[in-house]
Amino acid sequence: MKSSREYSKTPSNSPLKGEEPGELTSSSDCFSAKEASPLRGGLVGSSNTPSNSPLKGARSMGQGAREDQLSEQSSCSLPPTPCPSKKKEGWGGSYNYLKAWSANFMLYFSFMLVTPLFPLYLSEVFGATKDETGMVLSGYALTALLIRPFSGFLVDSFPRKVVLLVGYGLFALFFSGYLVVGSLLSFCILRTLHGAPMGATTVANSTVAIDVLPSSRRAEGIGYYGLSNNLATAIAPTIGLLIYQWKANYDLIFIISFLTAAAGFVINCTLRLKPKRPNNLSPKRPISLDRFFLLKGWSEALCMMGYSFSYGVVSTYIAIYAKQELGITTGTGLFFTLLCIGLISSRLLGARGLRKGRIVENATYGVLISLVGYLLFAALHNAWGFYGAAFVVGLGNGHMFPAFQTMFINLAPASQRGTANSTLLTSWDAGFGLGIILGGTAAEYFSYGTAFWIAWLGNAAGVILFFAYARQHFRRNRLR
Repeated sequence: MKSSREYSKTPSNSPLKGEEPGELTSSSDCFSAKEASPLRGGLVGSSNTPSNSPLKGARSMGQGAREDQLSEQSSCSLPPTPCPSKKKEGWGGSYNYLKAWSANFMLYFSFMLVTPLFPLYLSEVFGATKDETGMVLSGYALTALLIRPFSGFLVDSFPRKVVLLVGYGLFALFFSGYLVVGSLLSFCILRTLHGAPMGATTVANSTVAIDVLPSSRRAEGIGYYGLSNNLATAIAPTIGLLIYQWKANYDLIFIISFLTAAAGFVINCTLRLKPKRPNNLSPKRPISLDRFFLLKGWSEALCMMGYSFSYGVVSTYIAIYAKQELGITTGTGLFFTLLCIGLISSRLLGARGLRKGRIVENATYGVLISLVGYLLFAALHNAWGFYGAAFVVGLGNGHMFPAFQTMFINLAPASQRGTANSTLLTSWDAGFGLGIILGGTAAEYFSYGTAFWIAWLGNAAGVILFFAYARQHFRRNRLR
């Protein structure tokens, strides 16, 4: 005769075998000893119900199973097998996440170190006009825009680390090309081609960061991941402008950008990612538009284009506008610092809300606050409007961007996570590039003030679409 100790053991074919306690998500995942062992009569039979009863197996894990468990405990001296405790999921894969975070910081640091200085560089070195500057710099965003949909397809179809390293390596190498360009045409070609590895790398890096996060921390982790962009956005332009004021040496700035990007590439080389498991159960999906662009996110993408349009105008022409019209030669770095403070503050506050599922609410706060910030920038052409708008826009974008990224991720199945990220960034690049072109044209033929009012109108169009359609569209179509 078997002892009670033997009865309490979980059999090898039990559903609990090989599961982590922390993976259980509800009380319905827990099994009593009666359910786990056929000798207790739970799933096979009991003392009160015949084994051939039609009620057997028809009982749910709901109220009926709970009543059986209580009666079993009262009629049998054997204690039930304790239910595994539900543990809060931690930051699994945190080392890989921190590596992806650091590499993303290096990526945007090298990018933002030179971006605010390019209008000055083109004007001083090649004598480019304002509309020529806009056309030349928009090529970068155009190429990134064209490559991002294919990047999402590649990230979802091939090993993500390989795609990431190829893109990151090319991105770093292109910075060395700025040291040898000798004409406006050669610079235009190089800058336009540079957008391709940038577009692929941002998609691959963000997808890797999301992959290594546990599902319960994903929305919160997306918010923290964006802090790497924000810190780079604040620190890099400040350092670049300080070097320019100190040495007025563009080659030195290009070298620092190259070395920073190379450091990020080395960090990503140390990533340890699980190989993708082939899905042999589902047939291969045919090549279609949805493999390159998340069609369910079209309204959210149009909203994002409006927000990035305004940001493209302001961030590209901020340095030359401050120098030529406001007489601010040393305060552009402070502008980006205040922008970063706003971004970081709102991301830290918004991350907790995203973890609790308040995605739409965070997005709502963000788009409204940003709209006010761009209005300040367009209406007040003085130091108060200049610096105050930076902080307010930072607060708004810090709420808006991670919320929208979570919306795109939640509209897509896990197999299209790369496509969701590429759709978000494609829409951002489209608006950003359009902002550079139209902003430069408006500044050339009218004034920078006109360009900034156009930026505000673009942002307002995105806000109107969000309230009129995109919010309800997301709620109807979200998968999680």
